[in-house]
Amino acid sequence: MKKALKIVVLAKQVPDTRNVGKDAMKEDGTVNRAALPAIFNPEDLNALEQALVIKDMNPGSTVQVLTMGPPRAADILRDAMFRGADGGVLLTDRKFAGADTLATSYALSRALVKLQPDIIVAGRQAIDGDTAQVGPQVAEKLGLPQVTYAEEIVSLDENQIVIKRRLEHGVETVSCPLPMVMTVNGSAAECRPQHAKRVMKYKNAKTPSELQAVDNDYLRVQCNCKEYLNIGEWSVADVDADDNQLGMSGSPTKVKKIENVVFQAKEAKRLTSADADIDGLMAELIASHTLG
Repeated sequence: MKKALKIVVLAKQVPDTRNVGKDAMKEDGTVNRAALPAIFNPEDLNALEQALVIKDMNPGSTVQVLTMGPPRAADILRDAMFRGADGGVLLTDRKFAGADTLATSYALSRALVKLQPDIIVAGRQAIDGDTAQVGPQVAEKLGLPQVTYAEEIVSLDENQIVIKRRLEHGVETVSCPLPMVMTVNGSAAECRPQHAKRVMKYKNAKTPSELQAVDNDYLRVQCNCKEYLNIGEWSVADVDADDNQLGMSGSPTKVKKIENVVFQAKEAKRLTSADADIDGLMAELIASHTLG
């Protein structure tokens, strides 16, 4: 019989960068999240699917989702539960605000020490930063082996996992001992949709802060009686973190400028397959130092 595994998915609620406007950044160089619609980071959904695949392969295993953000980030925890996750934890505290990848990975690693998972799964990168640094940094901080660019789970036993990686010029199959960290490519399988029965079961799941704000005694009684409706909410104190490594004070990276670049038709060039056209394009690219 296979060992039941504890799987934690690192997920992020991100601003929809497809709609970046002039108010997308604050004067201090941080993203103005209130000015942009919030969505589940796309590659984190791919990561959630891989976690659920592992759970399906290993009956008895559990999938928890860990996110760091403002109180509204609990929305993606409920979304994950509608799709198959067993629960979630929201890291929320004003001291986390303005964190870059270094401060974010530190905060997440402190929460993971408390959760003690066998497998940590994350999306390769978030669309609001595109750095692909948080997953590997978490692995380094926890001293765990890591597999990046994961696309498919090939096999799994109590001691190791075999994963297919999607690289720039092909694929690679690797094995890794447990516990471990895995970051998942957008080329991996799409996440399964929300399940109607799970939506009905978890639609009233709340964090303690959300529950306090609800003017509904029946809902409070429901959450008190049904443990699965309680979404964990941890502050800096709950994860025993060092304030100096959190938020703005723990973030050496500063964003100078964000721009929304839209290419106009006049900036496009139509080419034929003629040698002269190809030679002309190559000459332009070399002259502009795009190539060479």
